[in-house]
Amino acid sequence: MKRRLIMVIAGIMLLACGCGKDTKEVETVQEQNDTNVAVENTTEIGADIEEKSENTEDLSAFASGIGSGEEAAEGVGEAEEQASDTSVTLDNEIEERCPITYTSTRNGLDYGEFTHGTYYSETCGMERGYTILLPADYTTDRQYPVLYLLHGIFGDEYSMSGDANNKIKEIVGNFAADGLTEETIVVCPNMYAATDPEMKPGFDAASVLPYDNFINDLINDLMPFIESEYSVLTGRENTYLAGFSMGGRETIYITLQRPELFGYVCAISAAPGIVPTTDKFMTHDGQMTEEEMHFAEGAVEPEVFIICCGTRDSVVGTYPKSYHEILEANGTDHIWYEITGADHDNNAIRSGLYNLFKQIAYDKNNP
Repeated sequence: MKRRLIMVIAGIMLLACGCGKDTKEVETVQEQNDTNVAVENTTEIGADIEEKSENTEDLSAFASGIGSGEEAAEGVGEAEEQASDTSVTLDNEIEERCPITYTSTRNGLDYGEFTHGTYYSETCGMERGYTILLPADYTTDRQYPVLYLLHGIFGDEYSMSGDANNKIKEIVGNFAADGLTEETIVVCPNMYAATDPEMKPGFDAASVLPYDNFINDLINDLMPFIESEYSVLTGRENTYLAGFSMGGRETIYITLQRPELFGYVCAISAAPGIVPTTDKFMTHDGQMTEEEMHFAEGAVEPEVFIICCGTRDSVVGTYPKSYHEILEANGTDHIWYEITGADHDNNAIRSGLYNLFKQIAYDKNNP
């Protein structure tokens, strides 16, 4: 880690709810809504990748995890090297590490590219952006399951899709290439569902409210749009939800509120604020009480509901574990696991995505 940068931005790093502490230069998409660059629907974004700035004010650079490509936390890199690069046993057991065979780019396999699009949100009263990964051989002659993947605080629709260390294309594409899952569409939305275009995220109760409003934008606007514009399979068994940090928090909230919509769910390194609490930056009013943090009686629950976090998370700390403990106390069925040695980083994201698709693969192959 770059200790100089850690000292400079220490106040931001501790509980930034989706921010990271390593500003290592990585390739990512840097088109922002304020660039005045018109982005057409489904325009290739790969050509617009730039190096992340080391400016400490560029908080969006931390919205998809601490870069961990060559600077993995002690113990994590070695464990990943030891992960099998041969065939993976198809079972429903959780694995802390995503095996190399699923993070590697395979020769001769086309993974497709993320493209950008917009939709009109009645919830927000404005056009909003998303990036989408379609299978390389996408055709309207068939239909595909869809994963909605949510970013961390200060992020946007480019945060998750633009961070190559998350290995989204590789994990999704390699599972499909091995015939374990169907080819899957991945949608990365802008989760900051503000009704005022001038409103920006921040560390106060009012500034984070648009994240809680995303449930309405997702269900009433984005999902219907995706289902109308793309050839997607509908139904909960074909609809997946995952998120990191603030996106993990909203993933849990959305799942508890509308569990019938999503068959497979994974909340990675979830940020504080589902229940009332005070962290080092702000007081969270909470979206619900601890007693309310459960599925409604008689609700159709997800087939798989995963919550995970690194044991060395320097940003959200033990908040994900506290969610697990509350859900467990309330009798809410879910899977909890920790990633040994992982920080608030791409190791955690890769692990969560891998285990989500492994669970999907197991269920699809063991009906």
